[in-house]
Amino acid sequence: MTGQRPDPDLLLRRIQAEERRERRGRLKIFLGYSSGVGKTFTMLDEGRRRRERGEDVVVGAIQPKRPPECEAVLAALERVPEREAAGRRAVDVDAILRRRPGVCLIDGLAYDNPEGSRNAHRWQDVRSLREAGIGVITTVNLQYIAEYQDRVEAITGKRPAEKVPLAFIHAADEIAVVDAPAIDSPRQRAAVSGETAGQREDQLRSLRELALLAAADVVDRQLEAYLERHGIKAQWGTQERILVCMTARSDAAKMIASGRRNAARFHGALYAVYVEQPDLTAQDQASLARNLRLAREAGAYVEILRGGDPVQAILGFAMEHGITQVFIGHTQRRGWWKQAAGTPVDRLIRLAEGIDVQVFPH
Repeated sequence: MTGQRPDPDLLLRRIQAEERRERRGRLKIFLGYSSGVGKTFTMLDEGRRRRERGEDVVVGAIQPKRPPECEAVLAALERVPEREAAGRRAVDVDAILRRRPGVCLIDGLAYDNPEGSRNAHRWQDVRSLREAGIGVITTVNLQYIAEYQDRVEAITGKRPAEKVPLAFIHAADEIAVVDAPAIDSPRQRAAVSGETAGQREDQLRSLRELALLAAADVVDRQLEAYLERHGIKAQWGTQERILVCMTARSDAAKMIASGRRNAARFHGALYAVYVEQPDLTAQDQASLARNLRLAREAGAYVEILRGGDPVQAILGFAMEHGITQVFIGHTQRRGWWKQAAGTPVDRLIRLAEGIDVQVFPH
């Protein structure tokens, strides 16, 4: 007889876990990295499409202030009215349980409930619905995830009182980052908040990156759970190869820090290159040396490229090393990134087939 007899306790735990998964309602989270990216509309539109496919969908909670484009979609969906308590609105969990829809849309996952509610927090309402076998589609902004609040505060200088534990986010069956353009531009928002447009764009880029990492973490945990349930041992290799393209005047510190976070998060490799340029000033040479030192300190593989066409030099290196993401700086100053016959940035994006290109203005 070959093989090893399965552990009966382990088999029982797996069976019980499968039964719990089949019994509970599925959870889908639309994750935003800033207000105004369109989470509420995206949630409602998914509910509308599911209803058209024959699913039993209701709306259990909706933001009181919402964009006009939400109204037509909302009118096509059945609503379970929210209950009023202490001058505040809350999910009527009991009414939804009596109605027993297949899917319930719950906007604003991070809301706290008024005193006397079944649960103290809205995310706990969602958990109650799932435990009753009702699927939930919900929305939340990155700034409300408890374990991410320190990092978001470091970017925005703001920290909301409401929070959702990361463990609840990890329990989602599906998570999607809402990456639609904001309803108003970074320039318009900057004017209201007192920031410059460039500062607002930098904030949005950093927040988007954090949101993508948070979503990827959920997917990774789902994969790990699947492999564990099926007794498969994970064989992890390098998933991402990130190339930071530096110049003497680029904001290399920001690109390198971002590249290092992504490489570490995705078990990847970090590369940094500089395309040799003639006639650099002493100031530019000192700046370039500093940038190259930062890259080496971050653990990047550093190489100086030579060639008459910087775009082709970068693409050649990227193809040779299997690069999956390219980070470049972009400035309005004239130089090899800004030429009369179209910008090299445009050429790089157009020619980098199968490679993601991220542009960092400076």
